[in-house]
Amino acid sequence: MKLGTKKVVVVGIFSAIAFMLQMLGSIIGLKVGGFLEIEFSDLPALIISMAYGPLVGVLIELVKNLLHCAVTTTGFVGEFANFAVNGIFCFVAGSIYKRHKTFKTAIISLLLGVLAMVVGGIFTNLFVMLPLYMPQAEFSAKLSLVLGLIVPFNAVRGLVLVLITSLLYKRISRVIK
Repeated sequence: MKLGTKKVVVVGIFSAIAFMLQMLGSIIGLKVGGFLEIEFSDLPALIISMAYGPLVGVLIELVKNLLHCAVTTTGFVGEFANFAVNGIFCFVAGSIYKRHKTFKTAIISLLLGVLAMVVGGIFTNLFVMLPLYMPQAEFSAKLSLVLGLIVPFNAVRGLVLVLITSLLYKRISRVIK
């Protein structure tokens, strides 16, 4: 991936916006299940994934989460989970959309991104995150947590991001480009 000056500036600006949205979500403190935060810090990365391609969006997710490591309370597990799950979302949505940039393809790519995020989140949480965060818990308890809480949370959050992105993307993309 070649990052020209313009893309480096875009990554910097949108990473900062994403980090500020993430911090705002932490301050407001809306949590589901005690650890899943309701926040919209993935919007900048998702929008840029569609405007500049999936790898640029994933890079924004990486920078946002590296910045958040300075203020983490999760021992970096939450940041890694956020990067992995939302990186999948941005990568899939951006990869599909870049091939055929129409409104219909945008919606399809975003919905497939949500599906990939949910499925990726199942495996990531079951085999990486929860073993790090809850090493003593039985697999059945982890599976129950993933299917009963994390999957619905990611699906609903993803669909909300699809709605917001579909409403904002065209307006913002004109300014970005």
